[in-house]
Amino acid sequence: GEIRRLEAALAGRLPSDCVVRPLFGAMPFAAQRAAIEPPVKGRKVVLATAIAETSLTIPDIRVVVDAGLARRSRYDPASGMARLVTERVTRAEATQRMGRAGRVAEGRCYRLWTRGEEGGLAAFPPPEIAAGDLTPLALDLALWGSDDLAFLTPPPEATLAEARALLHDLGALDPAGRITTHGRQLAAMPLHPRLAHMLAIAGAQAAPLAALLADRDPMRGSGADVLPRLAALRGERGNADRATLDRIRTEAQRLAKGLPEGGDFSPAQMAALAYPDRIGQRRAGTEPRYLLAGGKGAIIDSADALAGQKFIVATDLDGDPREARVRAAIALGEGELREVAGARIERFDMVTWSRREGRVLTRRQERLGALILGEQNWPEAPSADVARAMLEGVRELGITAGGAAALFVARVQAARAGGIDLPDCATDVLLAKAEEWLLPYLTGLRTAEQWRRFDLLPALRARLDWGQMQALDAAAPAHFETPLGRRIAIDYAAAEPEITLRLQEMFGVTRHPVIAGRALRVTLLSPGGKPVQTTTDIPGFWRTSYADVRKDMRGRYPRHPWPEDPTEAEPTLRAKPRGT
Repeated sequence: GEIRRLEAALAGRLPSDCVVRPLFGAMPFAAQRAAIEPPVKGRKVVLATAIAETSLTIPDIRVVVDAGLARRSRYDPASGMARLVTERVTRAEATQRMGRAGRVAEGRCYRLWTRGEEGGLAAFPPPEIAAGDLTPLALDLALWGSDDLAFLTPPPEATLAEARALLHDLGALDPAGRITTHGRQLAAMPLHPRLAHMLAIAGAQAAPLAALLADRDPMRGSGADVLPRLAALRGERGNADRATLDRIRTEAQRLAKGLPEGGDFSPAQMAALAYPDRIGQRRAGTEPRYLLAGGKGAIIDSADALAGQKFIVATDLDGDPREARVRAAIALGEGELREVAGARIERFDMVTWSRREGRVLTRRQERLGALILGEQNWPEAPSADVARAMLEGVRELGITAGGAAALFVARVQAARAGGIDLPDCATDVLLAKAEEWLLPYLTGLRTAEQWRRFDLLPALRARLDWGQMQALDAAAPAHFETPLGRRIAIDYAAAEPEITLRLQEMFGVTRHPVIAGRALRVTLLSPGGKPVQTTTDIPGFWRTSYADVRKDMRGRYPRHPWPEDPTEAEPTLRAKPRGT
């Protein structure tokens, strides 16, 4: 792409005796020869990439223009894919390129960077072992029986581990990492282990596909579908490069020698044998995005013929770590998938909390790696599993005690503040220890709505043993018994425990009630139900403010008693009969 863009940029800007010759490996042989041979007349400008760093000598080259960039293949162990990246040239590469100008005579090199940038260049390009796919190396090491080798550059541990994981999936390594009989068969083939596995299982019929996938694309720019490429190999018409096709056919014949025919596999099934981690399932939505069995994402051009397929096998990806672009793939039917990968399809019983739906989901799934091939509801899921999933929902939704449960929590916290040894009922503590006290009570709950209506009181009370409940009732009782014997709920939600009752009901009280070591906050009401005084000192109120309250209230409520000395009066809620 860079060569073609530069060729277009130079068009019409060079002298008439100057001819521009691109040079790259995928070009027809005649065009490559024209770039290498001396021009018949005038001058020649050769546009090339790192091919100029090989031993190839182009006669009569006197000038080199170095853009200072290099294209490298970088293998990403996390995605299991390699991609080409453009990076700054290294000093070693720049020196080698400069030497191209002086191969046959004195020449000149123009570098498109400043001398000041020279010191920032790396000394050498990275060794291939540090940047490449290590699957073939990992298979060789297993074949040799040891990886305790004195590497000049040790292979990256993550990349080597990913390579071994792939070999395990292909059946080349056993669970202990030792080579299997199948692995020895793969190691004997002159192919990447992926393609060797495909040949070993599918036999000679897979040789054309293996040769095709191992070589350059003979139909660049013709969409992602591999099937037209296979058709071109069979001689059917297609816009394919003949030289590349001839090379692939020759390689296919070589690979097929000595191999049995194998079973009846479709091209898509053969590709799935080589790339089990790249079987892709179309995601929901309008864009042709796919989830690969290995867990990574991929996308196909929306105009491509494969864009509407439910399943594909991606045989070539650009290696983007976030979402790789599919460069080559084959459509795979679900029936074909189940035939070729049936042994790898696993059944899972799923009981999970769905944050989006606000409920526990119980599903039975069929999975191939990260792909969900089938799913159905599972109403018979074990209640213990449902309760545990609901607990995850509780942790998300939070714990909010209301009504009687809120009163209980407030009582416990008030008693704890008074020095009573009781379990902490603070919200964060309740959440942290929910598995201990709440899980047994979640049986039957599945939704956020059910949780909002759930009565926490029984589960909260169960946290206290009999002795602790007795201590709680003594230190922070739920009710206050008035002099008339009425039980009034004590409100512990405020800063101090509080009750509200009619003033006349407290006649005769000479000691202020105390709860949990603190004075009970008492709101005294008029006969009409309106607050007339809030106090934490009833005896003090009788001695001081009561006289003013009595003076004000006698005229408003003449039928109710307002004695001069309330400490000597009998508590009452009654009024005098009318007319008396």
